[in-house]
Amino acid sequence: MTKPIALVTGGSRGIGRAIVEELSLTHSVVATYNSNLAAAQEVAQATGAAILPCQLGDPESCRQLLAELDRRFASIDLLINNAGMAPRERRDMLDATPESFDELFATNLKGPYFITQHIARAMLARSSGRIVFIGSISSFTASVNRGDYCMTKAAITMAAKLFAARLAPHKIPVFEIEPGIIRTDMIASVAATYDRRIADGLLPQRRMGEPKDVANAIRAIADGHLDYCTGQILHVDGGFHLRTL
Repeated sequence: MTKPIALVTGGSRGIGRAIVEELSLTHSVVATYNSNLAAAQEVAQATGAAILPCQLGDPESCRQLLAELDRRFASIDLLINNAGMAPRERRDMLDATPESFDELFATNLKGPYFITQHIARAMLARSSGRIVFIGSISSFTASVNRGDYCMTKAAITMAAKLFAARLAPHKIPVFEIEPGIIRTDMIASVAATYDRRIADGLLPQRRMGEPKDVANAIRAIADGHLDYCTGQILHVDGGFHLRTL
């Protein structure tokens, strides 16, 4: 039987790579990458995933990706909006620049929003499919040295709710996964600090998350176990979202 097709944006490293590795067990996976072709090729060789370039912040690059998907694949059965970026430089929000703001919103919100719009239209035509947005605990946690990033993640939370509401009558569930502190190269420079804070009680579950933890949540969605839970946020954060006294 033909395997269902999954699209994972930002699938060449970190959380995205773990998702590609997990989904490749049951799906034909298409993974996008931004600039690290060598890493993308390594993932493709290890998993059999097809790889396509896409710079999410560039509308033309997104259009080219969608055109290529339409040309090569009959449908996308599972969309994982994983790709995104952190600020190039952490700055106090009083010193933030319009250039950083625009780049982050284009990459973290506008690109995923319109990719989802395009793929959702095709899903509507057959009343099937699943969509996941990878958000962040930064959607509800104020970090004043990267305020623009936090705002993009808060907006992704609403985007997931909107698509969930729009597509629910058509049997297309939409979810957001909010990873917490996950051991990837994105946090490599501050990993030691996080390890100390976790040991001191920052997280109820006293360990940093791993990319596989997020991939495991994706597995539950991909297998249809959460289809009656559309619009839900899955907190993959070691209990960080809990408020305790």
